[in-house]
Amino acid sequence: MVFPMNCYLVIEDDGLTLVDSTMSSPADDLTAIVKQLGKELRRVALTHAHGDHVGGVSGVRKLFPDVEVSISHRDAPILAGDKTLVAGEPQTVVKGYFVKVDWKPDRLLKPGDRVGSLEVVASPGHTPGHVAFLDERDRSLIAGDAFQTRGGMAVSGDLRPLFPFPAMATWNKQTALTSAAALSALSPSLLVVGHGTAVSEPVSAMDRAIEAARRAFNR
Repeated sequence: MVFPMNCYLVIEDDGLTLVDSTMSSPADDLTAIVKQLGKELRRVALTHAHGDHVGGVSGVRKLFPDVEVSISHRDAPILAGDKTLVAGEPQTVVKGYFVKVDWKPDRLLKPGDRVGSLEVVASPGHTPGHVAFLDERDRSLIAGDAFQTRGGMAVSGDLRPLFPFPAMATWNKQTALTSAAALSALSPSLLVVGHGTAVSEPVSAMDRAIEAARRAFNR
């Protein structure tokens, strides 16, 4: 695929959490997996408001009408079409692909909140309200588009010619760089991202990407 997208299913004691939803609905695949696992889909948690992460929510809700959908408090207005920047934020244009949604989030997240076993970690930069999710059980990090591994490991905003799209859709590079360093400092055991393959014991690779981005952004 030219534009592969990832979403993730997190197994909890009380059911399942879907993190992100791709551009089109993964509901049919979810139905099969939910049946196989014998657990209910209880939550959809979104890393940010771009269409390739939220576009599938509507289809999921049709098959799972009781699911709780959450997104960060800051990206919720963007999801609704309001890209107005707030005081204290870098006044750079909010970029990327957005879709009109026919639903509203049930829960607005802030850093430190829990979605099942996932801790909400602020990681602005790709969008103003981008968040990552750290699994408190094994320190797996679902980083959304704060990093990419497709086309090479990179911080959001550091363009990789083989897969340039996350960089092209990044709101503020310096903010993304600060967030990337904060995510690396969490010492995750596993890094999974919106675009690309998973990386085990990723801190060294994350730090190399951070240093590359620092050089690129400060030219």
